[in-house]
Amino acid sequence: MAGQHVGTLRERPLHADLKARYAQAGDLVEQPVAGFVVDIVRGDLLIEIQTRGFSSMRRKLNELLPDHRILIVHPIAVDLYIARVDVATGVVSRRRSPKHGQVIDVFAELVAFPELVAHPNFSLEVVLARTEQLRTYDGNRGWRRKGWIIEENRLLEVTDTRLIAAPEDLAAMLPASLPARFTTAEIAAATRASRRLAQQMAYCLRRTGQVEVVGKRGRALEYMRVGAAGDVRRPSGAN
Repeated sequence: MAGQHVGTLRERPLHADLKARYAQAGDLVEQPVAGFVVDIVRGDLLIEIQTRGFSSMRRKLNELLPDHRILIVHPIAVDLYIARVDVATGVVSRRRSPKHGQVIDVFAELVAFPELVAHPNFSLEVVLARTEQLRTYDGNRGWRRKGWIIEENRLLEVTDTRLIAAPEDLAAMLPASLPARFTTAEIAAATRASRRLAQQMAYCLRRTGQVEVVGKRGRALEYMRVGAAGDVRRPSGAN
């Protein structure tokens, strides 16, 4: 089909690697469904490989979820190897990035539609992986990386997966070491994540009914797990 051919031509290596890993015999690949092209169709299960940009999927999910089970597959690089390549001579250097992803990084994407985690037809599988990023040099572009342009990312190895099929699966990512009442600063400290990611985590958990605001500590909102300490309710005036 023409649509399959175009989709394949535009496909990036990491996306293609994950699609090959998840596809099984008998699956339909790059298949039109209700006006959308779906990566993998397995009976009534639709599998979408989404390496980034969850917000671009909102319309597709809203249209397809009422009639189809949907599994989103999202990779997070726990180890990232950066290969700098000279197009004329080959690899110049290869090093491991000091940055290491973790499963909670999915909240940075999930802020696009956290409420969908509660939909009975929705599930999300986080793929923790070692990946390689290829960069080439172009002195006229890529000023942020001193002329090195990201060309593509490749899958090297899957180290683990984490299935998110219900809001409770999100709540399980909160560190057990958190106090009963906590702020996003304490989430950030306990997970060794940025304050922004901790705020995104709190937002998603609040939207899915897993935490609620129970007060303030200075300017910071205080949260509590729903059901904790007798299911403490939000006091009037809290925001």
